[in-house]
Amino acid sequence: MAEKEEEQTAEGGEKKKSNLLLIIIIIVLVLVLAIGGAIAFLMMGNDDAAGEAAHGAKKEAAAAPHADEAESEAGPSDSSLTEVGLMYPLDVFTVNLLSESGRRYLKVEINLEIEGEELSPELDTKKPIFRDIIIRILSSKSLEEISTIKGKEKLKEQIVDEINMRLKDGKVKNVYFTDFVVQ
Repeated sequence: MAEKEEEQTAEGGEKKKSNLLLIIIIIVLVLVLAIGGAIAFLMMGNDDAAGEAAHGAKKEAAAAPHADEAESEAGPSDSSLTEVGLMYPLDVFTVNLLSESGRRYLKVEINLEIEGEELSPELDTKKPIFRDIIIRILSSKSLEEISTIKGKEKLKEQIVDEINMRLKDGKVKNVYFTDFVVQ
């Protein structure tokens, strides 16, 4: 009889150990899944802006054939997309974006479309002023402001307006972002 009690106790101890081991495995598995889900959510959150930009590009591409048909019927037009003026390249700008944590930054390379060659010498002499203007404008923006197509267009307009206010020999027609990375 004592032997049966010892066997039952040993079996009960083994069951408790196997149940405890099973519970630990389940907890570890849930933690791994939760961490993986959080990482995937954060990674996908940054792709939303890129997805929006791709969606906007698809809309523009879909609208482009209609614009070409209208142009062919009405004759050639002075579209800024077809005729690009002289380009004045600026250096790469790396600035902190406006945020509570201060952990977001923007790296952007900019080319200015100018009216004529007579503007290049003035841009050369005032380059530090224009870099300062662009740095101030970029660092005053938040991620939400520049992550959409509309936000980028508004940013371009603001840069063009600020630079043109300080030019005498001509005007900047447009700003082109040749590199635009937010991290």
